[in-house]
Amino acid sequence: MHSASIHRPAGHWPKKNAAGTLTLDFDARHRRRIRLTADEGEDILLDLPKAVAMADGDGLQLEDGRWLLVQAAAEPIVEIRHRDPNQLVRLAWHLGNRHLPTEIRNQVLRIRPDHVIEHMLYGFGAELTKVQAPFQPEGGAYGDHGHPHDHGDGGHHHE
Repeated sequence: MHSASIHRPAGHWPKKNAAGTLTLDFDARHRRRIRLTADEGEDILLDLPKAVAMADGDGLQLEDGRWLLVQAAAEPIVEIRHRDPNQLVRLAWHLGNRHLPTEIRNQVLRIRPDHVIEHMLYGFGAELTKVQAPFQPEGGAYGDHGHPHDHGDGGHHHE
């Protein structure tokens, strides 16, 4: 089993030299040490100095020098919209007040499914749509801010 102990954000590693890929949901991308299986079937020990919230396009370097491309897996997500942008800001406040991991995009908030929270959001007039999409919530005031994120509404990251 090879180990990966070096993480680099998207754009800060030789992506064209990627020897393989790791497609992971958010929980698996926010780790310090865990056994993972690359998409090609190779077992990898993630062994980082500290927990990192890896994003789509990041790179992990193996001890033999090879790089793996981190890809964000699609997972169940609830997209939150409101016809009034001021109310969308208020909804973001309510989600933050509950310490709920939230991805902030252009005119859309994303959370993981939670029927209690969804009921509250409906009560505030939100429009909710369940989708399968990569999830990259904000890091918070004390979180990892090392990634430039595409917060457009397209849901795709391009290089």
